[in-house]
Amino acid sequence: MLDLIGTIVLTATIAVILNAAITMMPLSLMQKLSTAAIAGLWIGLAIALATTGIYAATATPVPVVGVMAGLPVIVVAGAALLSARAREALLALPVPLLVGLNTTRVVGGFMVLLAMQGRLSGPFPQAAGWGDVIVALMAIPLTLAAARNPEGSRGAVLAWNILGALDLVTAVSLGAASAPGSPIQIFGGTVGSTAMTVLPWSSIPTLLVPFYLITHGIIFAKLARANREGVI
Repeated sequence: MLDLIGTIVLTATIAVILNAAITMMPLSLMQKLSTAAIAGLWIGLAIALATTGIYAATATPVPVVGVMAGLPVIVVAGAALLSARAREALLALPVPLLVGLNTTRVVGGFMVLLAMQGRLSGPFPQAAGWGDVIVALMAIPLTLAAARNPEGSRGAVLAWNILGALDLVTAVSLGAASAPGSPIQIFGGTVGSTAMTVLPWSSIPTLLVPFYLITHGIIFAKLARANREGVI
């Protein structure tokens, strides 16, 4: 039952995030359709790979989950650095939207539930799960504050953004250190973070984590620009 609920909730979360982000970008209709198509192909690839069981494989020189989590961040960062149009499209996303979309990180609570079922173990599910829930709950009032008073909430947004980014880094680190068979495994025994390598839960590290990291990167960039130009 938890897997069914997780499938529905995670699918809805991904759909809401993509629709909101692409809709708010100052792109032409064709550019929006192209962006949606690329995102759809990436989602399809992530799901297809999960069905092969490759995320749980320990014989690969580089963890495939790590590649799927890191590659979108690298591609988006590269596009922002190399293309002024891509950079402006990303920076056009409003801070309240970027913070607000992080409220969906409440799905991290599923990791706590998986731990209660014995499907995750070690410090990973507690730290990552509760960390995401806390960041998500904090994002609710911060979204409202950022919408009402962008300049006055700049310090709070920065503090929250640092916390949110550190939460993701901690979650990824603990997940890797809890992967059974991994050369760097130090937590979790035979269970560890195994559940995060199979559907529907593999969507969290391969699809949601990259998006959240990208939002934090955009917010940092917008805050840096605000410090230079005085407009967030």
